[in-house]
Amino acid sequence: MNLSLLILIPLITSFALLFCKGLKQVRVVSFTGALVQLALAFILLALYWQERTAGNTAIMLFESNYRWFSALNINYHIGVDGISIAMILLTAFVMIAGILISWTTESMAKEFFFLLVFLSVGAYGFFISLDLFTLFFFLEISVIPKFLMIGIWGSGKKEYSAMKLALMLMGGSVLVFVGLMGLYFNTDTGNGSHTFDLLQIAQMNIAVEIQRMFFPFLFIGFGIFTALFPFHTWVPDGHSSAPTAASMFLAGISMKLGGYGCLRVATFLMPEAAHEYSWIIILLATIAIVYGAFATLMQKDLKYINAYSSVSHCGFVLLGIGMLTQGSITGAVMQMVSHGLMTALFFAAIGMIYTRTHTRMVEQLGGLMKAMPFISTVFVIAGLCSLGLPGTSGFVAEMTIFMGSWQNTNTMYRVATILACASILITTVYILRAVGLVIMGPIKNADHNGLADGTWNEKFAAGILIIGIVAIGIAPFWLNELLGPGTQTIIKHIEKAIAI
Repeated sequence: MNLSLLILIPLITSFALLFCKGLKQVRVVSFTGALVQLALAFILLALYWQERTAGNTAIMLFESNYRWFSALNINYHIGVDGISIAMILLTAFVMIAGILISWTTESMAKEFFFLLVFLSVGAYGFFISLDLFTLFFFLEISVIPKFLMIGIWGSGKKEYSAMKLALMLMGGSVLVFVGLMGLYFNTDTGNGSHTFDLLQIAQMNIAVEIQRMFFPFLFIGFGIFTALFPFHTWVPDGHSSAPTAASMFLAGISMKLGGYGCLRVATFLMPEAAHEYSWIIILLATIAIVYGAFATLMQKDLKYINAYSSVSHCGFVLLGIGMLTQGSITGAVMQMVSHGLMTALFFAAIGMIYTRTHTRMVEQLGGLMKAMPFISTVFVIAGLCSLGLPGTSGFVAEMTIFMGSWQNTNTMYRVATILACASILITTVYILRAVGLVIMGPIKNADHNGLADGTWNEKFAAGILIIGIVAIGIAPFWLNELLGPGTQTIIKHIEKAIAI
């Protein structure tokens, strides 16, 4: 399969939108493009299984490598493993749901859908890139559209939130760029030239001193994208002011770019430094998990509840990476997929509620199950997945992280695992409280009695995300098998480097 199609389809779709006349054409083109993206993701999954079943044990499949800028040895090198495919599937699910949720957008609809679809170009390109410069190029593509979507279509302190998000993420990008330059200029392909090729760098013995110097740049840089404490402050403001589809992409996909970069680039390419700095990563991740959970308890706005909850849940991703066991790393990737689906569903439900009630404040809501049974059910399902109810993807991902983390026998690491497990109790409190106050009981506001329930597009969007959550929760073996070869490659590389 030509992986470039994953970039070309949304690129063609976004530019086709510029020539659309009328809202109907904009909707049809956007939705058709998203359907093609989803179909391509499933075709890629099927072809990947076919190759693995046939005995193909290559680290990356469907590789293409073209010279882009020979003077600096920059190539358009792409390929995928199971981890990449999981992220591609997540992106396709969230994108089609985001387009459906935005179906009624009328203000500058052409420009809105153009930016939304264009965001997926950066995401797909990032997840398939095997050249670090190309990877950075696609990372940057995913920043500016978010700034514009929040600044133009957002609510509340949208200008402040858009600027804060852009500056924080650009700051993270600067750190990533410094780290990539550090790697590049400390590689030697044998003829005095340097390389950005991820697979080539993985085979080189980068000096430990160089790893110690540049690992923090890469891990913190990518970590900012995934709400690494204490660089998480852009998350609540960005999510609270963003339009619903942008919130879904921010939490569902954009924050996963950071986790993927921390794992695929920082940890995989500098394993010895990852081992030495692991205690710091675990400490910051544990703080994020516990702090995010307690901070969520204090929130009164539904979007802030989900935003601070995301800080806590993304802490599980970093905890799994920092533990450096195959089980914990597998759990970290599962958590990225699970959280992407769950938080997109949560923001979709919150957006549906806000569209009808014109408020996100918990104390102004109540008894919505009687007025909007479908939307209320979606809200409850998202909440149950967030607290890790068995049968949902949240349970599978978190349990995999906990069991993988416990395999690390270091006393401090086991204490961190216990604290992370204990945070589930706090999560249960704020989720059940939010469900009880917003969904259950009598209707507080008489104006909410006649509210309409979910429309066809909202039901379609929610259904797609729920299918993903249940598919992982009920039958997690397929995702575990998909991730297996990729996580084995990473952990073997780490173990080999540490043993030396």
